[in-house]
Amino acid sequence: MFQFLTISACPLGNPSCGRTFPPLLLFRITTPVCVLSLAVFAQLFVPVPLSAESTDRPNIILMMADDMGFSDLGCYGGEIETPNLDQLAQGGIRFTQFYNTARCCPTRAALLTGLHQHQAGIGHMVGDYGIPSYQGYLNDQCVTIAEALRGAGYTTLMSGKWHVGSRPEHWPTKRGFDRYWGTPSGGGVYFKDTLQIRNTVFFVNNEEKIELPDDFYITDDLTDRAIKFIDEAVNETKKPFFLYLAHIAPHWPLQAKPEDIARYDGKYNQGWDAVREARFERQASMKFFPSGTQLSSRDKSAKAWNRLPPSAQEDLAHRMEIYAAQISCIDDNVGTLITKLKELGQYENTLFIFLSDNGCSAEGGPGGFSRGKKDAPIGTGLSYASVGLEWANANDTPFRKFKMDTREGGISSPLIIHWPQGVKSNGRLVDASSHVIDVMPTLLEVARATYPDKRNGKATIPLEGQSFANQFSSTKTVPDRDLFWEHEGNQAIRRGDWKALRINNGPWSLYNLKDDRTETTNLSKTHPEITKELATAWEAWAQRCGVWDWNKLQEHRRKK
Repeated sequence: MFQFLTISACPLGNPSCGRTFPPLLLFRITTPVCVLSLAVFAQLFVPVPLSAESTDRPNIILMMADDMGFSDLGCYGGEIETPNLDQLAQGGIRFTQFYNTARCCPTRAALLTGLHQHQAGIGHMVGDYGIPSYQGYLNDQCVTIAEALRGAGYTTLMSGKWHVGSRPEHWPTKRGFDRYWGTPSGGGVYFKDTLQIRNTVFFVNNEEKIELPDDFYITDDLTDRAIKFIDEAVNETKKPFFLYLAHIAPHWPLQAKPEDIARYDGKYNQGWDAVREARFERQASMKFFPSGTQLSSRDKSAKAWNRLPPSAQEDLAHRMEIYAAQISCIDDNVGTLITKLKELGQYENTLFIFLSDNGCSAEGGPGGFSRGKKDAPIGTGLSYASVGLEWANANDTPFRKFKMDTREGGISSPLIIHWPQGVKSNGRLVDASSHVIDVMPTLLEVARATYPDKRNGKATIPLEGQSFANQFSSTKTVPDRDLFWEHEGNQAIRRGDWKALRINNGPWSLYNLKDDRTETTNLSKTHPEITKELATAWEAWAQRCGVWDWNKLQEHRRKK
């Protein structure tokens, strides 16, 4: 059972609460003071019945890919070989309308805390702007999943990319994790020799910096470390474990093992137009979207494949081969992890969650970038290349745009949930819209843990997310609430089937996602009253959560 607390706060951001907010550009983190009724709190957090067989609290594995597109997995319409994740999806559930925050650091902050990234202190990336909502590390008013689950008796483990606080005092072991192996800062390294290019990246075991082995390959090593942690947890601590496995793949640079690249030799010679169409056809056959949904047009910055010279086609097809190899390596390691869980007798009662931190990256623009050592073949440790805008457009099929953008291609993520003792589904699709802030309350529910009202003597910011555990047993009604986004002046709000967005502080556009998930028809002029209503609600949320106007924020940073 859960302990319900009466909290003097309004995490739903009700604009009628009576709170007077300061002007947006002067806003700093504050705590709204309207009272959240017990009835509303119970609606968000009341536990739902799980399987009768689930008498023990589950182990939890939360796995995140980095910069992976919505349609890259086979179970989301992709041609990339991902049999292990596909099998988990077939034995579990897949969400078709799950959202991230459009960028790596903000998504990680929201995932770990159940708050909007600005509330947690990471309104942009890990740079400190001298503003509480943009300080670049998790603040002391938020609680991480690890902190909450450790308090509930879990062993808490992490392997991978942290990227929510670069200084040692902000590393995972200072935020609730018992064990950590990985890189506290960004990624960008697959092989040991890549450190010659990315010489600011380092790896640690807990708090101690370590030297990488010569045969290092990041995706394999992160999994090996995670398996070691699990083995110790099962055999020594005898407690349920929570593992956060944050992969670096398939984030640039394009670097993969030769044998993995060879699996895709010639696979992408037909080009991105054919790949987009084939992926969309498979998604349609899986009934991912309502009938009548249209594939968005090829991005205006991308050329038709058949207009490229053969030399460009060869280079770009090879880039996609390497990208696909990186994802297949993730899947291979999922298989290794599953095998270990079965050996330990933990598979049946392990809740497995897989998602991506944002849409595929178009960084480097058309054709991608190449920044590595001269003459180093793309895919090797001394190369440093990206897949390019055109393939990012294909990897986010059927949506528009990419990472950093608040259109669907930037914020839509695959979400696979698998738990033999708690999820009985046989591959069911879940159409309820959910957000990365919902992961923490979901895990608290299944772990029978409570969200503390204080951390180190300071009042915590109430959770913003709502548990989606009620979707584990059947498709049930989800309480209505607004979803919000902001990144670098790209803004969006979703209310029901309506989504309003604006890019670079431009005019608001409006889409009905029930009929037009791919955002092909702007209805702002047809429904100006809805557009205005949503824009007003977004502004209220922005003030409440400490969101600054992006241009003003840059000006503030220059003056700092």
